[in-house]
Amino acid sequence: MNHLALPSFSAEGHLQAVIEIPAGTNTKYEYNKQLLQFQPDIRNGQPRRVDFMSYPVNYGFIPSTKMDKERGGDGDPLDVLVLAEHIPTGSVVPVVPIGLLLLKDLGELDNKVLAIPVDASKRIIKATDWVGFQRDYSAIRHIFEMFFTYYDGLGTMTIMGWSDETAALEEVKKWQTAS
Repeated sequence: MNHLALPSFSAEGHLQAVIEIPAGTNTKYEYNKQLLQFQPDIRNGQPRRVDFMSYPVNYGFIPSTKMDKERGGDGDPLDVLVLAEHIPTGSVVPVVPIGLLLLKDLGELDNKVLAIPVDASKRIIKATDWVGFQRDYSAIRHIFEMFFTYYDGLGTMTIMGWSDETAALEEVKKWQTAS
C-alpha cells in the first residue's frame, strides 16, 4: 500500500492521519517514498533518535498532501499530531482537526495539524475544537512548543503561532495533491 497516495479524507469525510512516530518513542521514523515502507530516518549514518525527550504525541502526515518548496514548504506531506495513546507506525487513523501549529524549520514552512481521533474511545482529551483545547489544555500547547523548539537543536525550529480547526482544514486543502 502506498500510504502517501491514500486520500486526505475518508469516504465518510473524515481527515486521515498516517502515523510515522508513535507517542512515547524517540526514534524518528519516516515513510520511504521509493520503497513504500516506514524506516528510521538516517542522520550521519545512524538511525535518528531524538536526544531530548520522547515524542509527546503521535506524529505523522496527511496523505495526498505536499508542502511544495516553491510555495515555501519543506517538500514533505503536511504533518499531523494526533492526541491519543500510542498508535503504531503505519496506522491510518480518521481524525478531527482541532488546531494548527505554525512552524518554520530552517526557514521553510513545517506546519502541523493538531487532531484527535474520530473514535471518542481513543481520545485522551475531552476538547473537540480549538476553543475547548485552549480553555482546558493550554499546557499541552506549551509542551509542544518546548518540544519542537528543542528536539532538533535550538535554532532549528521557529514557532510562528497557533490557529484553529478552520485554519487546519484550510491548510490541508492548500497542500492537497489529490482528493
